[in-house]
Amino acid sequence: MKQLFFLLLSLSFSAHAQLILPERERAAVVDEILKERFENLLPELMDRTGIDMWVLISREYSEDPVLKNMLPATWLNARRRTIILFYRDSEKNTLDKLAVARYNFGENIQSAWDKDKQPNQWLRLMELIEERNPKSIGLNYSSHFNIADGIDHTDFEEFMAYLPKKFHKRVVSAQPLATAWIETRTDREMAMYSHLVDITHDIIAEAFSEKVIIPGITTTTDVEWWMRDKVTQLGLETWFHPSVDIQRSQEVLGDHLYAFSNRPQENVILPGDLVHCDFGITYLRLNTDCQELVYILKPFETEAPDFLNQALAEGNRLQDLLTGNFRSGDSGNTILKNTLEQAKAEGLRPSVYSHPLGSYGHSSGPTIGMWDAQDGVPVNGDYPLLSNTVYAIELNTTVHIEAWQRDIRIMLEEAGFFGKDGFRYVSGRQTKLLTIPRSQNHLGQ
Repeated sequence: MKQLFFLLLSLSFSAHAQLILPERERAAVVDEILKERFENLLPELMDRTGIDMWVLISREYSEDPVLKNMLPATWLNARRRTIILFYRDSEKNTLDKLAVARYNFGENIQSAWDKDKQPNQWLRLMELIEERNPKSIGLNYSSHFNIADGIDHTDFEEFMAYLPKKFHKRVVSAQPLATAWIETRTDREMAMYSHLVDITHDIIAEAFSEKVIIPGITTTTDVEWWMRDKVTQLGLETWFHPSVDIQRSQEVLGDHLYAFSNRPQENVILPGDLVHCDFGITYLRLNTDCQELVYILKPFETEAPDFLNQALAEGNRLQDLLTGNFRSGDSGNTILKNTLEQAKAEGLRPSVYSHPLGSYGHSSGPTIGMWDAQDGVPVNGDYPLLSNTVYAIELNTTVHIEAWQRDIRIMLEEAGFFGKDGFRYVSGRQTKLLTIPRSQNHLGQ
């Protein structure tokens, strides 16, 4: 029965194929974007953070998350020990981009190590440092920002053992620079980003339709695996396993962990259910993260009940309050505090747990609450909101449904961009419940 079910669902797999670039074209785009980022963005970030030399060190299959983000498109991993050195001379307005490696680092960074002339890779690195005499040497280590903590113990120890003593006091954490590199988006990347979010919306819309869900037969697990298969068929990847869960009139509201664990594996979707998903894709080295809702119409219903539409409107209001507090330089904790105070003053029952989004799904930048830390997050929550950054606007509000004699949780998540002109959604948000069956556009601005 299951095999036949998935065979029938597979008939719709070709709908998005024309939207996805083949691998060769993807590689070209990735390398072009890297070139733009190295040449135009990196000098600005190094000047802003005051780090004039940045050294990234990785070994094959043990890549620094930042260096992995810099790999040429045809490099799926570092090779042997790969060392990248950036040196910024702001007075001359130059940026040296050197690979202390046996190979050119793609077309963007040239090899600066001839093993025949200097057999020892570490000694060659030290020669390059001596020649440039930097004021600071940034290494990727950090107690709190995991993506900026990429240098492993062995490489750090060996680097410091070879580094001349006069430079030891110049070694600093490159966390501000590493975070800035990961969180900052260019204009071209943002033009691409809307395409990624559109694909994500389309997959959810198809998953949450009568093409996929047959009430009384389809389970939440079926939908999750359909989404995984859909992404694979499109030649894309997910950065986390999708989750699909149900709220219905006869059940008690569970805690936040319910969406991730301890759910029934074969929870059959029925008429009258409010179904929620959490889903994201990876494409062109960017990530999406989206949560939407669908209502399964009962017999004789032509639209979702007003009480559910009103509940969604409360979720949208909480989104508006949160994004209305996005101000350059404010910390994640400040944004969280202001939002929760305003929402509670309006009678909402909010929970905010938004996070940076981009090069990674849970990316670097200011943390704006966690579902189990509504009083703020030390250090990561103190990081400021900066321009040209993307966030998963992730939150929920608890709403009492008198008709069901219970509380429900309106859980929403959508990609949003903060730039010089303020906040905007990357490509819309859900302002109307999806329904099964349906024939309507559910995305508004």
